[in-house]
Amino acid sequence: MNLANKLTFFRIILIPVFLLFVLSSMENALIIACTVFILASLTDFLDGYIARKYDMVTNLGKFLDPMADKLLVTSAMVSLVELGMIPSWMVIVIISREFIVSIFRAVAAAEGIVIAASWWGKAKTVSQMIALIVIMLSPLYQNMFDFNLGMILMWIATILTIISGTDYIIKNKHVLK
Repeated sequence: MNLANKLTFFRIILIPVFLLFVLSSMENALIIACTVFILASLTDFLDGYIARKYDMVTNLGKFLDPMADKLLVTSAMVSLVELGMIPSWMVIVIISREFIVSIFRAVAAAEGIVIAASWWGKAKTVSQMIALIVIMLSPLYQNMFDFNLGMILMWIATILTIISGTDYIIKNKHVLK
């Protein structure tokens, strides 16, 4: 197993650690959870960079990397819904998009077609990760602004999710024929 795939596995292993802290009532647990989430998010960028730069792109990596992203982001969003920090409808929209894209990818794979991630998809993932980080850190800065910065970023992430899903369907509708 190459370094890029090891980083992806590490991201998956960090998810239960993140969940342990995000759902803990321990003092400063949310800050620790956010730190773990940031570390896991950074491995997302690092594994892709290493895989491309050192020609370590594998079929396992093509499958695991997006799955690890979805598991990390979904775990964070569902946890933050449980904590009352983000509305469930946003998470439902985001998870629905992920199911739809996953179905498209599965159908394409059955036909021997590999569908690469688009710029919109990457922007969606980055915006979701940033929004989640800002929301987790909100107890530290909530009195500094007259607005909820985390929710503004979550709205942006939700809108980018809808745009990227629409773009994905339009560009790949031929897969369903």
